[in-house]
Amino acid sequence: MLSILFIGEIVGKIGRRAVQKLLPDLKNELQPDLTIANADNLAHGNGVSEVTIKEMLAVGVDAFFGGDHSFGNTPSLPLYDSGLPLLRPANYAKNAPGRGYLVIEKNGHKIALISLIGQVFMSMSHENAFNAADDILSNLAKDNLSAIIVDVHAEATSEKIALGHYLDGRASAVIGTHTHVPTADARITEAGTALVTDAGLTGFADGVIGVEKQGIINTFLTQIKYPHIIPENGRAVMNAVFLQIDPAAKKTILIKPIAKYINIK
Repeated sequence: MLSILFIGEIVGKIGRRAVQKLLPDLKNELQPDLTIANADNLAHGNGVSEVTIKEMLAVGVDAFFGGDHSFGNTPSLPLYDSGLPLLRPANYAKNAPGRGYLVIEKNGHKIALISLIGQVFMSMSHENAFNAADDILSNLAKDNLSAIIVDVHAEATSEKIALGHYLDGRASAVIGTHTHVPTADARITEAGTALVTDAGLTGFADGVIGVEKQGIINTFLTQIKYPHIIPENGRAVMNAVFLQIDPAAKKTILIKPIAKYINIK
């Protein structure tokens, strides 16, 4: 059996502290072979940095998916070509730095990780995620894989669900990210693909999708855009999804959403 822990989008310092405090016990309880996370908002809510990636590697996160903020922290762009287990969406422009998928080996298993971004309601124009998935799966066809995990970073639930159906039976799991709100639709298809529309947020729990609430409320009240402030302390949540996969068939047999809360001082 192959076990994988997927941590929902880590947002800012409070999200990283939550992972540092909660992940060791969770890994001791679940004993995952591989721990992966979405890092789109890892550094101050805007992409990644070398320091923040190394913080998460040190606490036991093995690899990272990207999203629409992957390139938000411009000085850190060289990290995507540095050999770190760090992905940006595969359907970014072809001349973008970095890679959109990788094969990682853990405990005798070869696991393919694929990062994709949606087109609907997103701020930039991206290549088609469905076509990008086809190309990657074609490239991986001859690899002796134990699992294929897809992170689809998208705004529209319909797009994430449609991509999940499109990859049904071809991926072990299709996990949605980006909206920071965990959805109650975790399921496994008859073909053995685990699907969930959004894994949720790892970060500040008592705001609006990870940021301080009053600025967001003020924006709605006045139609003036207030700053998005990510608190560094307060109640935090770590949303995650735990998977158990039959490596011989690359089929998921268990998907379990997780929500852990902690007060960060």
